Amino acid sequence: MGGDHGHHHYKVPDWKSYKVEDCPKLLKVQQALAQKGLKDPWLRNEAWRFQPAFKTEGYRTRLTLLRGIHWGFGAFLITIALEKLFEKASGGHGHGHH
Repeated sequence: MGGDHGHHHYKVPDWKSYKVEDCPKLLKVQQALAQKGLKDPWLRNEAWRFQPAFKTEGYRTRLTLLRGIHWGFGAFLITIALEKLFEKASGGHGHGHH
């Protein structure tokens, strides 16, 4: 428990400084809920995610999807190299093609 574990530490934004009205996507959600007589009191807590300082949704999506790709590609290359070495060490015979 405790410890850093290499995670990034973000300052939690103050929810009072962001408004749903400043975010067109959230405003549409709020209006759609209002048409059905509903209200989401927590919607304002998501407004900070749509601020330019926190990059775009596409940027965050790419960051999430591509996170660790350099390690994965490196492991892929090492696997190919090891496979070639083992193939060479076993006399160059393939995968049992007779």
